[in-house]
Amino acid sequence: MGIVKVSDGIHECLRIASGALCRSINAQAEHWLRVGMLAELHPELGHKDICRLLIQLEQSGGITLSRAAALETLEPTLPTRDPQEEPS
Repeated sequence: MGIVKVSDGIHECLRIASGALCRSINAQAEHWLRVGMLAELHPELGHKDICRLLIQLEQSGGITLSRAAALETLEPTLPTRDPQEEPS
């Protein structure tokens, strides 16, 4: 564990988002760091795909930089819905 300094403005955003999403400030910051890391490593992925990837990484032992960079080794584990399908 380490200490990361952030600007007052980012800290305020973290405080608001953590309250809205029922996370600690540290948990919210870690979530944003994970999403941002994956977005930079894989700019072709959208937010929904990144969230699915986070779940897959967690199910298979947790996120590391080397595992996050090796996306092609992960198999889809969540059902996907056809966007043309009508919601039930």
